[in-house]
Amino acid sequence: MRSGSGGDDVAVTPGGPRGPRTQRRVLGLFRGARPGHTDEWDIEHADPDPKGTSAMLLGLILVSVLLAAMAQIVLKHGMNHATHQLGHPFRVDGESLRVAATTFWVWAGLALFGLSAFVWLAVLSRAALSFAYPFAALTYVVIVLYDTVRGEAVSGLRWGGVALIVAGIVLVSRTPSHS
Repeated sequence: MRSGSGGDDVAVTPGGPRGPRTQRRVLGLFRGARPGHTDEWDIEHADPDPKGTSAMLLGLILVSVLLAAMAQIVLKHGMNHATHQLGHPFRVDGESLRVAATTFWVWAGLALFGLSAFVWLAVLSRAALSFAYPFAALTYVVIVLYDTVRGEAVSGLRWGGVALIVAGIVLVSRTPSHS
């Protein structure tokens, strides 16, 4: 197998009496490689915006995290409605799927997740995955804070977990955002 002129992999196979036959084999539906770049999975590569700042990056991360946490809260609200309407917990069956698919709050939560994902794409274009991804754990911190504001009891062990998450993120935030 050799690389063709368009960057696609090319397999040369025997073609019978007319000689070798060339077949183009695209490795993926979306190649995404720019000229001069390889198709290797380099999850630590980032193109930091020279005009951007670390405050901008952290702001994008926090917006994505807050949207994801809001999505979880709204989805939970939607599934509470669906469960009430069903009379039993969600099951993977036609009735449960129909009720969930027709519950406004489920769709609102999914829309928030979609918005969070688009903001996350901006984050991933600016930072290494090993820098950005630990911040996603802040979603749990937001959920615990939400529970506390609502007056729900949060155990000491959960608060200990929150403290460890925050400590880990503080450590990660002190490293370079790209490699």
